[in-house]
Amino acid sequence: MAAEETAVEETEALSRRRERRLVRAAQDGSADAVASLYTAHWRRAHRAAYLVVHDAAAAEDVAQDAFLAAVDALDRFDRRRPFAPWLHRIVVNRALDWARREGLRQRVEPERSEPWARAAEPELGDELMAALRELPPDQRAVVVLRHLLEYTPGEIATMLELPRGTVNSRLRRALDRLRETIEVGS
Repeated sequence: MAAEETAVEETEALSRRRERRLVRAAQDGSADAVASLYTAHWRRAHRAAYLVVHDAAAAEDVAQDAFLAAVDALDRFDRRRPFAPWLHRIVVNRALDWARREGLRQRVEPERSEPWARAAEPELGDELMAALRELPPDQRAVVVLRHLLEYTPGEIATMLELPRGTVNSRLRRALDRLRETIEVGS
């Protein structure tokens, strides 16, 4: 078991070093490095956006806009830190802005026949997606970050620039609402 843990740690360290090199190269203007960062992070960024906005076309726009904003701000990014949480912060904040602007609760669910809509939610059941859709955007964002992107409450607090207690209370309220919605539907 210790050998497996060591191998995983070594792989993660190599990945972090590779990412730092890519960020450095992107900061120096390398289009190839930007493309590599995009390739490495697009799927999770798009998924995070979709799970907050629940609109496939809007999620694509939000994720692209967030990625472009991240590239524009690379000169201010501290490459000693991981890139993914920084990018996800931008994505989730942009998605929250979109959801607030569009009044997400009145929006219609995307067609199931749309391949990009199915790809964004492959392991989530219809019941959970419907319950998640009913949450206010700020609660939905913390659930997505915590349980689908697997950030800690402390990381979420930093990403969203919120006190950790606020993150925990939003998460608790969201999970309680999800449980109630799913129990009522069952």
